[in-house]
Amino acid sequence: MATLVLDNGAYTAKIGYSLEKVSVIPNCQFRSRTSRLKTFTANQLEEIKDPSGLFYILPFQKGYLVNWDVQRKVWDHLFGKEMFKVDFADTSVVITEPYFNFTSIQESMNEILFEEYQFQSALRTNAGSLSAHHYFHTKPSELCCLVVDSGFSFTHVAPYCRSKKMKEGVRRVNVGGKLLTNHLKEIISYRQLHVMDETHVINQVKEDVCYVSQQFYQDMEVAQMKGEENTVMMDYVLPDFSSIKKGFCKPREEMVLSGKYKTGEQILRLANERFAVPEMLFHPSDIGIQEMGIPEAIVHSIQSLPEEMQPHFYQNIVLTGGNSLFPGFRQRLETELRSLAPAHLPVSVLQPANPICHPWEGGKLLAHDPDYDELVVTRDEYEENGHYICEEKFDL
Repeated sequence: MATLVLDNGAYTAKIGYSLEKVSVIPNCQFRSRTSRLKTFTANQLEEIKDPSGLFYILPFQKGYLVNWDVQRKVWDHLFGKEMFKVDFADTSVVITEPYFNFTSIQESMNEILFEEYQFQSALRTNAGSLSAHHYFHTKPSELCCLVVDSGFSFTHVAPYCRSKKMKEGVRRVNVGGKLLTNHLKEIISYRQLHVMDETHVINQVKEDVCYVSQQFYQDMEVAQMKGEENTVMMDYVLPDFSSIKKGFCKPREEMVLSGKYKTGEQILRLANERFAVPEMLFHPSDIGIQEMGIPEAIVHSIQSLPEEMQPHFYQNIVLTGGNSLFPGFRQRLETELRSLAPAHLPVSVLQPANPICHPWEGGKLLAHDPDYDELVVTRDEYEENGHYICEEKFDL
């Protein structure tokens, strides 16, 4: 029996059989400006010749799965003959959902997995639980870990003890990659070039040039300097989708510091945007979101837990999700936590090699776990007991 692991994120779906490699695929549909009528699904994104003004149709809104029609199309494509050729009657599925998911969404998902696709068995879990499983698997001596999952819609802080989620310690910060990209779009549109429709391009800009500042005010001063001294300033060449397929940063030595470029490329000049955008993860109040930043949320979460466990959580913090890929993110988080945490406790923040696929890897390990069959709900059980059995069995 095959096991399909699907970490169904709001931006990308991480999918693959437990014996194979993972594929990271956009979890949405697209319409392009050139071919208005045709809708592209998931990884058909590559077929779009001109991805400027790309229109996203997302199954998730504010982190929860609300648009089932789109999600169904994406899943049909993923499970279908072009991609994973799933034989549903002989396949078990491990699928993720966000924390604090709504019952109505959970029930819809049960129905779709068991009644429409008719999977042999299913396990619904949180991505953080899979990351924790992965962590405890690689470090069997540790009893506790704190998963910080900073994704597309929001950032979750979730404590786990002996692979059990400690519900009272889960915290959510409503800042994620989507907000960062949108904020960057607004800043650029306001300062130099109207890019409000260019989500795809600006998301690429964010991934290429943004970093987390270690000394925010110092970097702010550097960003205002003139000429050579301004080490923060960067010129980004925007794609024109004919000769330049993908945007890139101009090498330092080719930058024209004063005056215009002789070449005909379209240039974005980025200075403090590079670190002011990811700064929102640490200080959402900078742009009027009245919430804790990630370091405070972590401390808040740990302080709500039994005192004798707190030292273990500070030492075992795991970063997952795409935002942890910003250069300097881990160091900054560790520094800020160090100043917030009690002085006698050591603080250690770990970043796995591939934070985006870390939960998927955990799901892969879980699928090979000897107790895996105890955790799942089979189609027979579902047909006999309905949603009730899923609520009983899944630790959500």
